Amino acid sequence: MTPPELLARGRAVWALALGQTLGYACLFYIFPGLVLFWTRDLGWSKSTLAGGPMLAILISAALAPVMGRLVDRGRGPEAMAAGALLGALALAGMALVQTPGQWLAVWALNGVAQAACLYEVCFAFLIRRLGPAARSAIIRVTLLAGFASTLAFPAFAAVAGAFGWRAAVWGAAGLMAAAVVPLHLWGALALRRAGAPPQPRMAAGAAAPAWRAPAFWLLALVFALASLNHWMVMSFLVPILVGQGQPEPLAVFAAACVGPAQVVGRLVLMRWEARIGNARATAITLGALVVAAGLLAASGSGAAVVLAYVGLQGAAMGILTILRPVLIADAMGPDNYGAVAGAIQMPALVAGAVAPMLGALLLEGPGLWSLMLASGGFTLAAAAAMRVLRAR
Repeated sequence: MTPPELLARGRAVWALALGQTLGYACLFYIFPGLVLFWTRDLGWSKSTLAGGPMLAILISAALAPVMGRLVDRGRGPEAMAAGALLGALALAGMALVQTPGQWLAVWALNGVAQAACLYEVCFAFLIRRLGPAARSAIIRVTLLAGFASTLAFPAFAAVAGAFGWRAAVWGAAGLMAAAVVPLHLWGALALRRAGAPPQPRMAAGAAAPAWRAPAFWLLALVFALASLNHWMVMSFLVPILVGQGQPEPLAVFAAACVGPAQVVGRLVLMRWEARIGNARATAITLGALVVAAGLLAASGSGAAVVLAYVGLQGAAMGILTILRPVLIADAMGPDNYGAVAGAIQMPALVAGAVAPMLGALLLEGPGLWSLMLASGGFTLAAAAAMRVLRAR
């Protein structure tokens, strides 16, 4: 058996990291990457288009505890590989859609795929296999996967601009099948063979006692409000910036910079983690999101403000991605982590599902300022919940 500390720095973890990068680029960032092309070609409203990713994330939220229990039972590799293959099928169907009904159907399939193969299942698998060394592995995964948006936005824009959005979606489907499936399968199986044996199978309803802990609900609230803040804006960042008077190439470039900004934020956390506790780091990060909302409101004043917003927003969310599993493990303990983390994440996933629709309704109704006020308000509420959690 290889020591967990060595496994956390090994090739298997980097394989999972690359799989997560491509998986997020293809399954998640495809919507903000192609939403302008879909709006122009299909002629549907933003709210109709946003119904697709909303449905996907709602399904992902409903399945989160189920996938967590699969990981607790030692089935992480199978779940991640099957999810990637299902994602390829969903994208193939998306390339063929002609009606809103078909649009919703393929996004529903996409939601099942996301639940089975993206961050939450990967993190739960790493924590169950590597124990305390999982934090090092999670940092490596998120450092690389932070470039998913950097890959997705310019790639989708270039392919869709040259060959049409359907060709871009077909390319994403091929990438999922040819690259993500083998990367997830090999990386996870390699860790399962070399690492500690899986934890004993959890008892039915083992996650239920966690629901009685105030920390459970406070963490769920913090993550849900942060998700609303981020995704109600990021889902429409390119059209928002274009509407603010910025040229489309700058808007695409800014959206592509969110990923590198996440990586920078994670590197900052690595540098200062010994001096700043997890709860305090989360509180600081939520404060940064409030400032970022103000920068976005002023984004029409110039490229420098746009890039400042992207840098602050991306860095803050990048840090929260690492802190989320660590905070859950710290507050709730490692027992049955997959099921407990999946339950805590359900409100955040639902919030992420509702966020694009809420953003679309605000933009089509009251306008951008209402979106900015809602974004800042959600973050202030998250900071208040985090303050209560720290006090406890």
